[in-house]
Amino acid sequence: MNAPLPTPTLLDFFRAARGAGLRVSTAESLDAMRAAEVVGFGDRATLRDALSLVLAKTPEEKQQFEECFALFFGRDGFREVPEAPPRTPNDAPDPTAPEGSEGAGEIGGGGMGGGGSPSPLGRMLLEGDRAGLAAAMEEAAEAVGLSNISVFTQVNMYARRIMERMGLKALEDEITALRRDPAGAERAERLELARDYLRGEVREFVQRNLTLFARGETERWREEMLRQMRLASLDRRDMERMRLLVRAMARRLATRYARVRRRDRRGHLDARRTLRRNMAWGGVPFRTVWKQRKIEKPKLFVLCDVSGSVATVAQFLLLFIYSLLEALSGVRAFAFTSGTIEVSDILEREPIEQAIAQIMGRIGFGSSNYGTSLEDFEKGWMEAVDSRTTVIVLGDGRGNRTEPRVDILQRLAERSKQVIWLNPEHPASWGTGDSDMLRYAPHCRVVAQCATLQQLERVISDMLRNHAG
Repeated sequence: MNAPLPTPTLLDFFRAARGAGLRVSTAESLDAMRAAEVVGFGDRATLRDALSLVLAKTPEEKQQFEECFALFFGRDGFREVPEAPPRTPNDAPDPTAPEGSEGAGEIGGGGMGGGGSPSPLGRMLLEGDRAGLAAAMEEAAEAVGLSNISVFTQVNMYARRIMERMGLKALEDEITALRRDPAGAERAERLELARDYLRGEVREFVQRNLTLFARGETERWREEMLRQMRLASLDRRDMERMRLLVRAMARRLATRYARVRRRDRRGHLDARRTLRRNMAWGGVPFRTVWKQRKIEKPKLFVLCDVSGSVATVAQFLLLFIYSLLEALSGVRAFAFTSGTIEVSDILEREPIEQAIAQIMGRIGFGSSNYGTSLEDFEKGWMEAVDSRTTVIVLGDGRGNRTEPRVDILQRLAERSKQVIWLNPEHPASWGTGDSDMLRYAPHCRVVAQCATLQQLERVISDMLRNHAG
């Protein structure tokens, strides 16, 4: 029967799996521990398959699990201990020496040159005991808390601590003692070679643990930095990561909003009517009564300025709204520069990346004219706006000194539930130069800076809360 996997090892693996991006709940951890107890640790393939069934739920998570498992359970794979250098003719034993004198300096013999005693670490190295070295390294790593490693600058520190815990001082004392005795020079050289080999193995082991246990912290730190970075200043290499963050944020808000909607559909327990209805059963609430109210489905109109000055931010807002479609009904999206077009059908029909590229290709990157854009919206879609409609305008409010048509925005605000204006510029620049922001602001329920993903999440979260209310 296979030996069960030690609980601390499994707990470390769960930490590594979470750092790799797997969603591992407490219940799933308990199920995985039971599965490991059944299949044991002897057959890695069986263990991998058993844990994968419990921990990985999607094809993406399956791939993440495979990579994490291979990295975690490959940590104890020592390479073959290097062979000792061949003896030269001068190192050959003296045939006239007394029997047993050659073994006086051998690690496995009755002593060693210099009068010292062989160290356990030196014996394992010269005997090529890879299993013993791996076990000693794992034990030392657990003793020094290697799973707490978080940054690459700690690699050397942890490697040194593990070496010391494995018996580095006794090994170096042994090498020093052998160096004092000419008969022990060859063994000292062999031990030095083996010590350098061990140092490389330990360092590689620590680096693998850094990849395993610090990846989650590193990713969280990087994501937090991206959440606070100005969307207009993103590096091209960060675009894909930001798209993933936007989708995750939208799903999180959609789930939170959906829970509120389900509660509102069911209503709140009417305790008085419930007790009255169950008088025949002694007041035991077999039949519950809920207070319900009519819920009006909210509508959302999004107007995005896709001119050159705010195009990057507009792309992320379109992606965010696209990801929120599962939570909101009646979402309609519009893009404008010097005119307005509806892009709802493009967002519904095309994959989001292609949809955004198509929208930007049709109307994006031009010079903005807020007056004519508002005129187009009033002529084409104002009649669809009612008291259930929230209108979100994303733009810097800079119309290149054209007529701003504030009167149209005023009528839009009067017809709708609320107008929310998201401006990627800092408030200090509103109203400066060709900015008409201070003229638009009085007709908006919310005017907020939206230069980062963090600010976008805060505004949209407040908007959903108001919808739920």
